[in-house]
Amino acid sequence: MIGPATQVGAGTVIGPYAVIQSHTTIGKRNRIFQYASIGAPPQDLKFHDEPSRVEIGDDNTIREFTTIHRGTEGGQLITRIGNSVLLMNYVHIAHDCVIGDHSIIANSTELGGHCVLEEWVVVAGMCGIHQFAHIGAHAMVAAGAKVSQDVPPFSMVAGDRARLVGVNTVGLRRRGFERETISAIERTYRKLYYSGLLREDAIKEALAEDGGVAEVRRVIDFITASKRGVVGRERE
Repeated sequence: MIGPATQVGAGTVIGPYAVIQSHTTIGKRNRIFQYASIGAPPQDLKFHDEPSRVEIGDDNTIREFTTIHRGTEGGQLITRIGNSVLLMNYVHIAHDCVIGDHSIIANSTELGGHCVLEEWVVVAGMCGIHQFAHIGAHAMVAAGAKVSQDVPPFSMVAGDRARLVGVNTVGLRRRGFERETISAIERTYRKLYYSGLLREDAIKEALAEDGGVAEVRRVIDFITASKRGVVGRERE
């Protein structure tokens, strides 16, 4: 079923029993599998049928029983999926979420409202992402993790309350990052999480040693801008 105020781009295939309820824009060459539900009103008691939308880019795969809800007035009225994103079975994307290009969200993972995932994020199966959480680019969230704080770029987190367990080195290598860049990211995380320094002092040292590396600056900028606070390190 394709409802009102909906546009579907060329080459997009929509399977049987999928529902595109309303106010949805879908780009080109997407594959939407059977029983997916897109463009339904959000599960937010503050929502009063304002003219919100879902926007989906190009070359995405949306698997069975995935749900993507429209935005709300409190979140600029848009839920947005980028390009080349894979959403596996039973993924829930709540209102006002933003999913960056090339991200992968595995089976039965649930995102609360207003979450932001930057590009190339991988979230494994059965994870819970708290509303307003922000996950940085190229981060990896392990299966079953509960993310209640922000996850910095290039990191890997795991646990009942997700904590840093390292740098996503395997993912970075696969995507062509230089060895020197990965080493600089690793040094930065060691300073920030394992040096015993106050965060302000660790940031100063990281910038002094590797501030010329764009990826290091991105980590520092993410952490200093975080409103929820970033995840802590794993418990020993």
